[in-house]
Amino acid sequence: MFQLIKNVEVFAPQSKGINDILLYGDKIVAVQPNITFTFGDVTVIDGRGKKALPGFIDQHVHVTGGGGEGSFRSRVPELELSHAIENGVTTVVGLLGTDSTTRSVENLVAKTKGLNEDGLTAYCLTGAYEYPSPTVTGSVKKDVTFIKECLGVKIAISDHRNSVITTQELARLAADVRQAALFSGKAGVVHMHTGRGKAGLSQVFDILEHTDVPAKHFRPTHCASQYNDAIRFANMGGFVDFTTHDNFAQVAKLLHQAMDNIENKENMTCSSDSNGSMPIWDEKRENMIGMGVGSMKTLYGCIKALITEEGVSLTDAISLITSNVAKALEIYPQKGCIAAQSDADLVLLDENLDIDTVFAKGRMMMQNKEILVRSYFGK
Repeated sequence: MFQLIKNVEVFAPQSKGINDILLYGDKIVAVQPNITFTFGDVTVIDGRGKKALPGFIDQHVHVTGGGGEGSFRSRVPELELSHAIENGVTTVVGLLGTDSTTRSVENLVAKTKGLNEDGLTAYCLTGAYEYPSPTVTGSVKKDVTFIKECLGVKIAISDHRNSVITTQELARLAADVRQAALFSGKAGVVHMHTGRGKAGLSQVFDILEHTDVPAKHFRPTHCASQYNDAIRFANMGGFVDFTTHDNFAQVAKLLHQAMDNIENKENMTCSSDSNGSMPIWDEKRENMIGMGVGSMKTLYGCIKALITEEGVSLTDAISLITSNVAKALEIYPQKGCIAAQSDADLVLLDENLDIDTVFAKGRMMMQNKEILVRSYFGK
């Protein structure tokens, strides 16, 4: 089925001015002014007054729910399809966190497959905080090689809850992921929960100095916790990921600062930590005194604040959750842009820069802020 979005201001994410966007099935067919289309049935969508952006990519989502750090009753619920749609997220990367005892990689892969069936594009990471990494096949290398949706491995460093992985073990893990990436044609991500621990990214710097594993495979996240190391790593050619939270102005200020300090802004991304547990610790970081939950609404909320409060251009701001992430995951230009032959993942913003309409793989999931598609058991 053809769909034609007329007279919309396109940010691809670069500004392209007022254009029409023609969609067929799950692909973008054309982006150009004044498309006249008379072949077959076509649904016309009025884009006047709206801005079209690539669908947002959230590469750190606890799709099966995080938690368990405040006992069994603190396990966070799974991601709802509607939560992604209403926040403009059309591609997710699911992962585990601290809890791979009451949660499993098998469950994660199943949830990932379900999200794909629901209409999103979903990937996942094997492993969790702990080392040796929990897997489906018994091998990180085999998981990344043979599980279609699996792009790499999750591990935790510099955190009091991790397995105190040694530098040699981290290097071997990265080497295994790199080999699997070569076998399977994937990015080969070693996605590192980076805590506030004493080591920072020193293990990664040591590996880069003494081995031949490329920097591109290491992906530290929660980089506000190790800001100086993250800036150094990004300026060595690595990708760094900053986590959004509900203090939009504070995050926007930090993101703006980081953008000014990173030589190649394409090496910087954002993610939400949605559905992850957010424990609050005492001063010694020994006892949990409270618990919060990550929300996907913070992803675009912080990006909008970056535009409206920090004065960053819409193109540079949305690149942090579109093209930069797609390039880091090596799924660009299939994802992360608006161009002919790219996937038809689109977000239309209204005149207030609020999310109005969402397409995922060509399917209209939300229109005029009304969710049109829900999961099998969705609310």
